[in-house]
Amino acid sequence: MSEELIPETPEQETEENEAAEPIKQRKNGLYPGVSDELAENMKSGWADTELHDLAPIPQAGHTAARRAALSARFPGERLVIPAGNLKTRSNDTEYAFRASTEYAYLTGDQTQDGVLVLEPTGEQGHEATIYLLPRSNRENGEFWLDGQGELWVGRRHSLTEAEQRLGIPAKDVRELAAALSGATGPVRNVRGHDASIEAALTDKVTAERDEELRVYLSEARLVKDAFEISELEKACDATARGFEDVVKSLDKAEATSERFIEGTFFLRARIEGNDIGYGSICAAGPHATTLHWVRNDGAVRPGELLLLDAGVETNDLYTADVTRTLPINGTFSPLQRKIYDAVYEAQEAGIAAVKPGAAFRDFHDASQRVLAEKLVEWGLLGDLTVEKVLELGLQRRWTLHGTGHMLGMDVHDCAVARTEAYVDGILEPGVCLTVEPGLYFQADDLTVPEEYRGIGVRIEDDILVTEDGNRNLSDKLPRQADEVEAWMARLKG
Repeated sequence: MSEELIPETPEQETEENEAAEPIKQRKNGLYPGVSDELAENMKSGWADTELHDLAPIPQAGHTAARRAALSARFPGERLVIPAGNLKTRSNDTEYAFRASTEYAYLTGDQTQDGVLVLEPTGEQGHEATIYLLPRSNRENGEFWLDGQGELWVGRRHSLTEAEQRLGIPAKDVRELAAALSGATGPVRNVRGHDASIEAALTDKVTAERDEELRVYLSEARLVKDAFEISELEKACDATARGFEDVVKSLDKAEATSERFIEGTFFLRARIEGNDIGYGSICAAGPHATTLHWVRNDGAVRPGELLLLDAGVETNDLYTADVTRTLPINGTFSPLQRKIYDAVYEAQEAGIAAVKPGAAFRDFHDASQRVLAEKLVEWGLLGDLTVEKVLELGLQRRWTLHGTGHMLGMDVHDCAVARTEAYVDGILEPGVCLTVEPGLYFQADDLTVPEEYRGIGVRIEDDILVTEDGNRNLSDKLPRQADEVEAWMARLKG
């Protein structure tokens, strides 16, 4: 990676403290080490690259409807929703930017430093304005001397281009803090994304009111619109292809480590989407019993199982979340199959419980009952009845986690929704959730027979609630044990 350029001249600055400063404008309008002649030369001779008559982004109509619903919920109040800023990874390098979910949901934009502001009008509605960084300035040298200038990180859309794409009037975000500081009337802000906006609003907002805004935006995503469903379908289809890539390359993973599996799936995510939706869990052998194993540095051995939990995030930031547990050599051992079949049966029961009018908790309860029945049948819980096991929650020693969660722009979507709207809520068409039961027998668990120890199995699919039941969005990947073995044999040739 190139270091930020500070051009030298014959009259190089001699004061060390001045030469070490970040590039910034000098009193004479120039930058350190830049001659008047070079500065003038860089201002001209560039073609006009302004884009005209840009088509709106595909979700523009949906984002407008989302903003209208938000406006109706908070009449007469100024609403501020930031995208967020770059975060430092180390020294002068940053993490890849990912816009805040709330901002992207309401605008379709993914630009760092962007802010959506809904200004109340006199008619109980709002006027939306999106505040963005305009194209980097050619007059003051920003475009080639600043580390975030156009020649360093690429071209930004002009404000006019942004308006055409997003369907929202656009202004320069550098003017926003001052405008907010002088604003009057009630204000709500989505906190945690932009410190400069929070500083400008420090005496105008309250934590309670801001949290109400964040909760509303979380609950607004419980039911997906047509655009969101199509994005989740794309994410699941791309994820299925990523799993196929992994199976085809298992021999290379055996020669290296779980990292090869991680890298193989990541390549598919970057080819077909924006990124992975979360850190891929590529857990071979006993690592499969660690729920969020993301170190991915272990051995991949024939005869053991691979638990792969991974999802492609689309370019519009919707992610799949799928898990398959695969026999590394292509064939389940009898014990592996017994445990796998139990989890499969539990998942079937859970999926069957996903339907409009059902309680959110129903699919978890259905899956847990099947797993408790199997654990009792296998003699792992003494002479206790299934009902007593469920009453005491004793099956959780080996099931560990909830059976699913909402899915969307965040892998654990709608996370700050109220309990009564989410966990204690009722399913309706358009809800998308995961169903992912599992059994995990830790390598050091002395309460189970030795042959069970180190085996972990999870099966996870992304389920859309429909008008008459549900649809498995990730059904391109086989789940039943015989089908898994046949699929792997075909892919491995």
